[in-house]
Amino acid sequence: MKPIWFSLDISLDQLNENGRNTMGAWVGMEFTEIGSNYLRAMMPVDHRTVQPYGLLHGGASAALAETVGSVASALIIDPEKQICVGLEINANHVRGVREGYVHAIATPLHIGSATHVWDIRITDDHHKLVCVSRLTVAVLAKRKEG
Repeated sequence: MKPIWFSLDISLDQLNENGRNTMGAWVGMEFTEIGSNYLRAMMPVDHRTVQPYGLLHGGASAALAETVGSVASALIIDPEKQICVGLEINANHVRGVREGYVHAIATPLHIGSATHVWDIRITDDHHKLVCVSRLTVAVLAKRKEG
């Protein structure tokens, strides 16, 4: 399969470095794999990402889904001419997690000139489905400075 990415000259180290000083970094998100048409990331289930019952917070799952889908969109566009921003996200939380890591994989459902739609599946360390999410990203022309 031909890669969907704008540039093949991107590394996991670069993706993780680009995320420094963002919410993703504060909660421990880390990109783990770039495939020809998917992007993977993981996040710890710890004091930063759980709710008062000790279960993974649904908002943390949504943040992981939006992060991996948005970064995947950013890898498709021409960064000199375009930016991309989240437009809509939904998340169905199907299983609780109390420890370990959750792993997200974003795959495209639609890659258009104005929008991208991503399917994001989040699983636990045992490959059990935790959350199913769909993210729509708007692709916008980059504004000229000045």
